[in-house]
Amino acid sequence: MKLQIYSLLLVVSTTVAIAPPIYATAAESIPPASPSPEAAGGLQGGALVAQSSNVQVTNVELQQTDKGLAVILETAAGELLQVFPAGFGKTFVANIPNAQLAEGKTFRQENPAAGIAAIAVTQQGTNNIRVTVTGTRDLPKIVTTSSDRALTLTLPGALAPTAQQPTPPAPAAKPPASETNPEVTTPQSEVPPTQGEAQPPTTTEGEEQEIVVTGEQETGYSVPNATTATKTDTPLRDIPQSIQVIPRQVLEDRQIVRFSELADNVSGVQPQSGYGGISSQGYYLRGFPLEFEAYRNGFRDFGFISPRDVANVERVEFLKGPASVLYGGSFGFSGLVNTVTKQPQAEPFYRLNGTVGNYDFYRSTLDFTESLTEDKSLLYRLNVAYENADSFRDFNESESIFIAPALTWRIGSRTTLTTEFEYQNYEYVFDRGLLPSEEFLDLPISRFLGEPDVNDADFRSFYGTYNFEHKFSDNWKFRQGFNVVDIKGNTEYVTTSNFEQPFLEEDGRTLPRGAQRSDESSENYTLQNEFFGKFNTGSLRHNVLLGVELARYRFAYDFEDAAIAPLDIFDPVYGAEPEPYIPTSGEEYGADTVGIYVQDLIEISPNLKFLAGGRFDSIDSFYKDTLTDSFNFEQSDSEFSPRLGIIYQPSKSTSVYASWTNSFNPEFFSRNRTGQPFEPSKGEQFEIGIKQGFLDDRLSATLALYQLTKKNVLTQDPTDPDFSIQTGEQKSRGVEIDIAGEILPGWKVIATYAYTDAFVSEDNTIPEGDKLQGVPEHGASLWTTYEIQSGNLQGLGFGAGIYYASDREVQLPNSIELPSYLRADASIFYRRNNWRAALNFKNIFDTEYYATQGFYITPQAPFTILGTFSVDF
Repeated sequence: MKLQIYSLLLVVSTTVAIAPPIYATAAESIPPASPSPEAAGGLQGGALVAQSSNVQVTNVELQQTDKGLAVILETAAGELLQVFPAGFGKTFVANIPNAQLAEGKTFRQENPAAGIAAIAVTQQGTNNIRVTVTGTRDLPKIVTTSSDRALTLTLPGALAPTAQQPTPPAPAAKPPASETNPEVTTPQSEVPPTQGEAQPPTTTEGEEQEIVVTGEQETGYSVPNATTATKTDTPLRDIPQSIQVIPRQVLEDRQIVRFSELADNVSGVQPQSGYGGISSQGYYLRGFPLEFEAYRNGFRDFGFISPRDVANVERVEFLKGPASVLYGGSFGFSGLVNTVTKQPQAEPFYRLNGTVGNYDFYRSTLDFTESLTEDKSLLYRLNVAYENADSFRDFNESESIFIAPALTWRIGSRTTLTTEFEYQNYEYVFDRGLLPSEEFLDLPISRFLGEPDVNDADFRSFYGTYNFEHKFSDNWKFRQGFNVVDIKGNTEYVTTSNFEQPFLEEDGRTLPRGAQRSDESSENYTLQNEFFGKFNTGSLRHNVLLGVELARYRFAYDFEDAAIAPLDIFDPVYGAEPEPYIPTSGEEYGADTVGIYVQDLIEISPNLKFLAGGRFDSIDSFYKDTLTDSFNFEQSDSEFSPRLGIIYQPSKSTSVYASWTNSFNPEFFSRNRTGQPFEPSKGEQFEIGIKQGFLDDRLSATLALYQLTKKNVLTQDPTDPDFSIQTGEQKSRGVEIDIAGEILPGWKVIATYAYTDAFVSEDNTIPEGDKLQGVPEHGASLWTTYEIQSGNLQGLGFGAGIYYASDREVQLPNSIELPSYLRADASIFYRRNNWRAALNFKNIFDTEYYATQGFYITPQAPFTILGTFSVDF
């Protein structure tokens, strides 16, 4: 993980607990870590600044101030100290290079304030001072202030038990031989960076610095940076577009085991049920479906047709609005969802987790990571998950095996190579749910319309990637990434034989059915080459991205159909067998894509930034009718996708932004009545908003207003209804609010509200004004937890959540409406030392509500209990 640097305030969240727990004292448990000679020189104005001599720290004091308890390192006038922070377990570490303690000034204070176990200032070798602040339970929050006479590290809100003087300094812990003997010290240029280290920010007198140490840690609910919007690790406040990040902590606190549950915590997002009931990454975002727009670490994933497990997920980033500027043509016009996986860490961490729930739900996971070498140049991570479950739906059951190893090789101080692999085998009962009519909404949500001895599916997916990075300097970097996704599956299931109302026979209860089976396969290969650079032109600071992407995608399937006996939906009798299957359809389609993109985030002034970018795509696509070989064609498309945005920051906690973005999607599945190909459909969005930090940026909020238009929508040809013309248009406009963070120590919250007006604006057959399917006009949610911070009940916590969605249409044209719902969840948990136990109660009032999957409506789970126990070692 990287350490993120911002201007003005140094903050390490009080809720952070970097794994694994550390049981030794601070001085004994922190491995030696000194910055490289280049890092020790620091950065100022983008150029390296050399420091040729050590700064003398003449005195160390512990003082109670109006802001909190402060550790003060005094220096001679005009001498500044640089800080390289890191985090290990419960201990915050500040390495101060090119600095020496005056003789006898080593300092240590035990239990100086509530929540702080110890503070120590020691000399590490001949030219490095180390400050360690060890929390009693969590990683402490630190604010630093530099002047030309002192470096002050303040613990905001921390109060000493009494107006005490520091105890006499304890002898410094004996440093390792490599530090006391200069002749055997490893050259710093060969020492790989340890977890949590960073380049120091530029420091001027009296400024405070904000530095967030990230790693294998509980980050709270507010995440300051994201990579999806710009393909660089950028502060959210510098992105002129709404992007919401769901961190691992939310997944754990809510005990999320299905990706679709993430939609609860992002405004303007609704879940879309997966293919036959799988745990997929399908969503409705700002009114439009994102069926195929799942991404994983910046690579297209196609997770809608195959399951994905949450075991190795670090966070999920929801980018709202067209994303073609960096990711090319897409099936989703309204945004992109990118899953960021857990990465190998240098510090050992081992966790075992087990979950048991009603409906015979059993799940176990393990998460191991550490260095394989003493110099921490080779790191590994292994995530494994096994799940076996029944369901509230009759006859539904599933079994999943998931294995995800990862390896990072620190080839040198500026070069890394990370490889990741995922394998998942998912067997389940293929169940599309119910049909969109009032008769089916009156059925019990457990009612199964298939056959228990027929409906079955088995999907196997492979995901492999490598990511190579090399830093030419502190300002220029090259990245190459390659990704392979291979999915194969087969299904057999019973479905309706009639897709137009009325679905039932004249008696109003008998459902005509058919049986279908298929073999499906999907392959995707992507190669990305990207250069990142920082440079100045006059007073302008440029942050440039140049990239080239090559991608090949292929999807193929063969379907066979058979007749099967009908079913009385109100009094079902199961046991019917399908008649002999007959091949009915087969398709193969795909595309080869070359994309060239450029982006520049220009810092016009410290509080004014401008983002400009564009991507040119050349796409050669094909379609084959593999059954009859009667409808085959190829076509080529090329498109340019621009994005412009501006950010004004009147204060360190406020960003006002505006943006304009475009997207496109090739329409290569059909032809018009004259046999000509269709133009790509287009998306265009205008968005304005404000991003605001509260409570010293512990709480963040985003307010966004947008209008998104989808043009060139296919609609029925009035001359020949068997064909289409490209004159349709759909719009979505709305207001979204997202709030996430920590109100008080231990009190976390994530809340949303969205007003979404998504409708058909032009069409030949669908009435203008019809609402787009699956999208509520109003949606809101709140999830909050509180954990007791001290006393005999320290570690005990509670959580509560409510989720609301107004009425939604099932299909176009509008014919049936799903009712609004209000759902409530709750949790109770307790953590102590290296273990945590939790009970999660989902849908505690047994609310009946539905999601959609294409043509079908899918009942959602009633009251559910999950009990979880995890242990770290």
